[in-house]
Amino acid sequence: MAEAVEAVDRMVREKRCGYAVTPNVDHLVRLRRDPEFRHIYENAALVLADGMPIVWASRLLGTPLKERVAGSDLFPRVCELAARRGYRLFFLGGRPGAASRAAERLRARHPAIRIVGTYAPPYGFESDPRENAAIAAMVVDAHPDILFVGLGAPKQEKWIWRYQKACGVPVCIGIGVTFEFTAGMVKRAPMWTQRAGLEWLWRLAMEPRRLWRRYLLEDVRFFWYVAEQWLKQAAG
Repeated sequence: MAEAVEAVDRMVREKRCGYAVTPNVDHLVRLRRDPEFRHIYENAALVLADGMPIVWASRLLGTPLKERVAGSDLFPRVCELAARRGYRLFFLGGRPGAASRAAERLRARHPAIRIVGTYAPPYGFESDPRENAAIAAMVVDAHPDILFVGLGAPKQEKWIWRYQKACGVPVCIGIGVTFEFTAGMVKRAPMWTQRAGLEWLWRLAMEPRRLWRRYLLEDVRFFWYVAEQWLKQAAG
């Protein structure tokens, strides 16, 4: 985690205009069938494993990752860094009220933090050129050093890919439902389930109608992909 925070700090200071992605099982399954999403991942400045199954698979395949760095854990650490450094933050995404409520809680925790804007786009905004142009203009006017985007994958990564350079933001990070976690609108899984790689089960129990297809049908392909790669390696 410390290395990830240091990398973000360095990117801000060097004005690289790069972005971080936090792959989980769902992301890796999507990469197989979405060429644009895969291209975005290939060009990321920082790739962090957001899920214990990713860490376990890396060990099985002989390329072990040091640790899990979830976007929801990275967010408060980077906010703490920003408060110390005086970096300007913008929160884009989340359900209505989530980003602004998260900002309020962070200001109470870190009085020096500089959150220069929050915005929750309306449903379907990604297909509206005027709305996207307005959002980009809003970000440009705010001059943030770091833009957190909580729109869910692959929407957040695609928005970052298409608009980061136009916005001129040194660092963008996709963080999924983290605004809702921080605002207290969605309860995050207990730590033991995160360590056991069972956070998906907690989220499924919380939102079964929305997530059952993803977790029970689509994401199980990941384990086949890992087994396939392991067999290829074993065969030489």
